[in-house]
Amino acid sequence: MLRTIADGLWVIDHPFKMMGIPLGTRTTLVRLADGGLFMHSPGPMDAELIESVDEIGPVHAIVAPNDFHHLYLKENANAWPDAEVFIAPGLREKRPDLTDAQVLGETAPALWSRDLDQVWMRGAPKVNEIAFFHRHSRTLILADLAFNLTKPRSLLVRLFARINGSSGRLASSRLMKAMYRDRQAARAGAEKILAWDFDRLTLCHGEIVESGAKASLTPAFDWLRET
Repeated sequence: MLRTIADGLWVIDHPFKMMGIPLGTRTTLVRLADGGLFMHSPGPMDAELIESVDEIGPVHAIVAPNDFHHLYLKENANAWPDAEVFIAPGLREKRPDLTDAQVLGETAPALWSRDLDQVWMRGAPKVNEIAFFHRHSRTLILADLAFNLTKPRSLLVRLFARINGSSGRLASSRLMKAMYRDRQAARAGAEKILAWDFDRLTLCHGEIVESGAKASLTPAFDWLRET
């Protein structure tokens, strides 16, 4: 179901299993200055969801924010054929079928530069996550850089969170930490993120942080300062 989070900001929570674990995933939608929609981390769409999205505006950008959140990219591109598709660096090697997609980088494309800032979190060539900041709603938009599994809905999710060091709090998972080999490069990206004036956090796995997100995320990035 499409939910309004703030003025010009919506989310859709989707069922999603990773290795049989029902983690769930989330799509975030932002209204752009041109009236169109920016779609972060597209998920599975049925006719009812497509109709709900169409009611709030035409989709202008469909974004795969890292090298993992791409499974439903084609499905969403087919639903909104006029939208431009953007992918994280390295994803084209993984998905050679995405020949028409534009590759994201440090600088926001003109399509959303009036609304969103972005940072490429370098240091993990198999992840290449791009973090986004929606200035109007003061919302940070992440995919896998942090999990917030404070209310696990099943024993499997609870065990997954505990094993990955992200149980009951906003945190980077042990798996994600292990993938960041160049801590200096990642630290530089994290410093740029924490320089943004965000208060809310939407992310793909776990609960949305409605306020105080910056204060919560700062210690969650302490692992980047470890040598």
